[in-house]
Amino acid sequence: MRYRVSVILLSVIVVHQCVLRNAVYAQLVPNLGGQRAGISAFQFLKIGVGARGVAMGESFVAIANDVSALYWNPAGLVEFKEDQAMASHTEYVVDIKHDFFGVVYHLGEGDAIGASFSSLHMDDMEITTEAQPFGTGRYFSFGDIAIAATYAKRMTDQFSFGATVRYVEETLDVLKMRSVMVDLGTFYWTGLGSTRFAVVITNFGADAKPSGQATLYNGSTEDEFQSFSLPTVFKLGIAMEAFETEDQKLTTSLQLNHPNDNSEHFRLGLEYSFQNTFFVRAGLKRTIGQRLFGTDQTSEEDFALGAGVLVELGITRASADYAFANFNRLGSVHRISLAFSY
Repeated sequence: MRYRVSVILLSVIVVHQCVLRNAVYAQLVPNLGGQRAGISAFQFLKIGVGARGVAMGESFVAIANDVSALYWNPAGLVEFKEDQAMASHTEYVVDIKHDFFGVVYHLGEGDAIGASFSSLHMDDMEITTEAQPFGTGRYFSFGDIAIAATYAKRMTDQFSFGATVRYVEETLDVLKMRSVMVDLGTFYWTGLGSTRFAVVITNFGADAKPSGQATLYNGSTEDEFQSFSLPTVFKLGIAMEAFETEDQKLTTSLQLNHPNDNSEHFRLGLEYSFQNTFFVRAGLKRTIGQRLFGTDQTSEEDFALGAGVLVELGITRASADYAFANFNRLGSVHRISLAFSY
């Protein structure tokens, strides 16, 4: 118990000192990471999957012990024993909807495979022009889909590795953009109590550019477009149980993210479990250099809250989870997810 308390206090002190140091640093040096915003495509791939991970502030790569590991950390597929399936729905900002479905099957004690499908969609929007600002009577559609296959293997009792290959397609009216990308993840139990460490790189691949032919306002056509990088993110995470008894457990998590198209940021997450049946979660999202408490002046992302329940239903175990994520100016986002063992 003393070890766990010491690690928690040390983590809090380190985070606090880093935040203070970067707050001073940010006043002297421009936010160069923020200047990279808007340089990559397929931004929907950054939308978190599953209410559990999102409610913990998306600080989840070092936990990832359920079917949602298909999104967070492919190495997590061998961190649980049951075969699982999950469906998740997100009511995102400005009437955008995001859906995810994934399944995991264990080939043996140390091998697992999985498949997932995700989509982002919205209602058709009316086309407007300078001459017809209230609409032309014609509509266009926008949407994204991603189809992925995952494999994970436990290399030793402490270390596991996983990889995901994902096909992504984005449609904007008559234009389409396609790409194939890879996620790589590792999961390591340090042997110091329940502390575990994870390293993940997501959405790694070659640049992509739209294909198709667009008609411009003057009647001319355009079929050559610039290429865009993928939204690659390098993630480091550490998690541990702050305390654990027969009936109660408090899991803590800290994660640092380095995206190729924005500033570095960190995530803090908590999950309280009672009798492994009822769960309460909270998370915090901050850009490096911003205050730990208060409004992040450089990002819309803020805090998250959630709850869940896990019940036995005869031949299966089922979980239902809800997450609320607050955005500083864009409002709030609601997620629900249902998972079953089979």
